[in-house]
Amino acid sequence: MKRNGLTVVAAAGLAALAFTSLLFAQNAKPQGAATKVQAKDFTGVWRRSRRPPDNARQYSTFEIVFSLANQEPPMTPWGMEKYKAAKADAGPRGVSLSETNDPIFKCFPPGVPRIYLARGLPFEMMQDSKKVVMLFEYDHFVRQIFTDGRKHPEDMVPSWMGDSIGKWEGDTLVVDSIGFNDKTWLDQVGHPHSEQLHLVERIRRPSHDALTIDITIDDPKAYTKPWVAHLDYDLKPDWNIGEEVCEDNDNFLGMEKQAESGK
Repeated sequence: MKRNGLTVVAAAGLAALAFTSLLFAQNAKPQGAATKVQAKDFTGVWRRSRRPPDNARQYSTFEIVFSLANQEPPMTPWGMEKYKAAKADAGPRGVSLSETNDPIFKCFPPGVPRIYLARGLPFEMMQDSKKVVMLFEYDHFVRQIFTDGRKHPEDMVPSWMGDSIGKWEGDTLVVDSIGFNDKTWLDQVGHPHSEQLHLVERIRRPSHDALTIDITIDDPKAYTKPWVAHLDYDLKPDWNIGEEVCEDNDNFLGMEKQAESGK
């Protein structure tokens, strides 16, 4: 299966970064270290795996592709109140599309980590010596993870995607993210968060065709303790990121069928 190519506008905007990534990859291949360099190179298009996490039971497509966790996280009274007010169109508390108050149905950004779940769409990773960039097919959102040793800004203004800095621990990229606004949901079913949200992601490439992301979610206003989500991704070497524009889908016809089919 192949996907449509980048638009001319997106390709032009990313050409310089792609070229820098290529040069860095070429220059980072010392003799006898090919396996280690490959493990720290996340370049490529990745889509969340459609494989069930285990053989304990039969999992739905929603659980495999569109959920962040298969167990309820431990919410505070504030978090539970926000969760009950969320009217998701999916999951055990799902309502009809006409009733939902899901922010993405008004074309607001999904934020992090929900961007990983948005419509089950892929993302592309590019990197050089100073940063790792995630280009999401969903609305072409761009996330920058800086790996040049900088700290979080002290005068941060809360934003949709937050501020992300990364460091390498062996072959694992550890990403620390703060500075989020409280206007997004963590996942499709409406788990909330506050501006105190702190994410720590551990991103690994255990094999050439696989990527794993373990996310620790810490928000003392919304949850009584940190909780963890695990996401598996498959490399799609023949895919390019296609064009996905929220405003083109403002009536969201067919989204429920897409979620059910897992496409």
